[in-house]
Amino acid sequence: MTTIGLVRHGITEWNILNRSQGISDIPLNEVGKKQAVALANRLSLEGKWDIIVTSDLSRAKETGQIIATKLNLTVRCDERIREINCGEMEGTTEEERLNKWGTNWRELDLGMEKFEDVAKRGYEFLSEIITTYSDKHVLVISHGALIGLTLQRLLPKKFPKTHIDNTSLTILNNSQGTWDCTLYNCTKHLNE
Repeated sequence: MTTIGLVRHGITEWNILNRSQGISDIPLNEVGKKQAVALANRLSLEGKWDIIVTSDLSRAKETGQIIATKLNLTVRCDERIREINCGEMEGTTEEERLNKWGTNWRELDLGMEKFEDVAKRGYEFLSEIITTYSDKHVLVISHGALIGLTLQRLLPKKFPKTHIDNTSLTILNNSQGTWDCTLYNCTKHLNE
């Protein structure tokens, strides 16, 4: 059985401002760094991890590096698990989008990556992970939309909708091609 821990990066200033980050390379803020330390401490107590793979965006890489330092692991980057490309929306708030494009802005072609394509990237990445790291425990540090859309594709009955919090931990197991989710969007380390 291969175990995958899906982790959303720590919080950034753009998260706080509700700005669409997408593939913009926004770093963690101080709270995000503390969240990553809290998760690293939790992971060091809850089991063995073999490898960490992060998105190539700095907020995920930094989260992964904080965890890797605590767990004495190396970090591998993979651009396939970067966040959804938000096109012209990147860097904008809901209010700015309404002012710029009107109330029907979601119906416009603003160059945003299709949800199906994001889910496909995530699915193909995880399919490769379970082959490459069979019977290992792999931490994947990524982004809210990528994780949520991938879960919806992997387990559509269990996840018709998703919400992924910063530094949340979701655990997937794959045994002989069958996926199971044993923990979803858990942030108990932020409350301790």
